[in-house]
Amino acid sequence: MTTIAAPAEAETALLRLGERLKATGYRFTTVTPASHERVNARPGNARARSLTDVLGWSRPFAPGALPDDVVTLLEQAGQLRHDDDGWHSLIRVSSYDDELFVHSAFPACAADAVFFGPDTHRTIDAVLAHLGTVRPPARVAEIGTGSGAVAIAVAKRVPTAEVIAVDINPAALYYARINAATAGTPNVTPYESDLLDAVDGAFDLIVSNPPFMIDPECRPYRDGGGEHGHDLPLRVLGTAMERLAPGGSLVLLSGTGIVGGRDPLRDAVAERLGGAGWRWRYREIDPDVYSENLEHAYGHADRIALAVLTATRPEVAA
Repeated sequence: MTTIAAPAEAETALLRLGERLKATGYRFTTVTPASHERVNARPGNARARSLTDVLGWSRPFAPGALPDDVVTLLEQAGQLRHDDDGWHSLIRVSSYDDELFVHSAFPACAADAVFFGPDTHRTIDAVLAHLGTVRPPARVAEIGTGSGAVAIAVAKRVPTAEVIAVDINPAALYYARINAATAGTPNVTPYESDLLDAVDGAFDLIVSNPPFMIDPECRPYRDGGGEHGHDLPLRVLGTAMERLAPGGSLVLLSGTGIVGGRDPLRDAVAERLGGAGWRWRYREIDPDVYSENLEHAYGHADRIALAVLTATRPEVAA
């Protein structure tokens, strides 16, 4: 298994920035890209005047808008860009679960963009609810960890667990390592892996919020693949069916386009799990999200819903 390294000075600067922000009581709730764009377009929001304007809303700033030590830490971390509009932070810092998480600035359009937002909150909530119903897992994997937020939430509740946070994106693994250190969760280890191909052994819990959208541009941070955007979520399910220990569980959050009342993701899940002896529950947790996509890639769908799948392997093989 291969770990991801980064320049020590930059990493130290980001860790110090996290400590600095925690000391100030910094908080920022990251919204959807559509909401973010609308709020930034309001009169008076073109320029930053505060820490949250810069590190949350990704607004350009002029000298004097931020404390000098914060600017210095961003410079040392290599996370500042300058153009005709002024200075820009290349990162956002979001708060949830009493922690701070570094991730990509808005708009997050680069191929290696690292996301954090409402779906992160939903996934953490679903995973923690499931944790309350099972014995503490000894070995956990988060597939497509991104910022590492879900892995960190599990590690905080089960400090004795080995929590492996995998991603194919080196930028995600870098931020996940920073965020785990800031949260004080040494039992989280980021690894570069496509699904669990580079990781050995079985797991008691696998969690994932993978890309699930139909994306004509095939952007890796967004595109789930296939006709419905479900290829990657179903690959995660297939991996879990192979790698969960007896009695182990998968918690998966995904989006799905509903067409004429039919949910093609649920149909595919039922086909795979229906005769396998697994206990599973598939529930729609939000009936209408990302409606701006209904005019384009989802022109065939009535709505885009979010669903959570929990699936538990039999204790004894059938």
